[in-house]
Amino acid sequence: MDIRVAAYAVVLDHGRMLLPHWREQHKHGWTLPGGGIDPGEHPADAAVREVREETGYEVELGELLGVHSLVIPTSERLSPDRAFPLHALRIVYRATLAGGALTVEQDGTTDDVGWFFPEEIDALERVELVDIARGWAGLLP
Repeated sequence: MDIRVAAYAVVLDHGRMLLPHWREQHKHGWTLPGGGIDPGEHPADAAVREVREETGYEVELGELLGVHSLVIPTSERLSPDRAFPLHALRIVYRATLAGGALTVEQDGTTDDVGWFFPEEIDALERVELVDIARGWAGLLP
């Protein structure tokens, strides 16, 4: 089994949540800003770096909201040459804006980014992690 550890952030501003749009091969959806941790990188540093790369914003991390564990079967992996299931560990922090400006990532797996009110998020095609993190952050009814 392969393993991927990633760090994400729930970034809120005036009742809106920051979400990048992820696209990879035939799969896509709105997601939390974040991504894979580089070897030796602290998860908190990875979350801050990923938010900056995907959205253009600098953030300060707050509390750890939770860790989500997911096993993706071999048949559902994005790379057909992968011969093993993937165990994804996703570490999610609360974050606040500290600077920067909204910017879409260049040459990455995200192709858009935006701010959304809760009712707008409900209408988006989004990855499961968005709703999991919204629950942890107390953003679901």
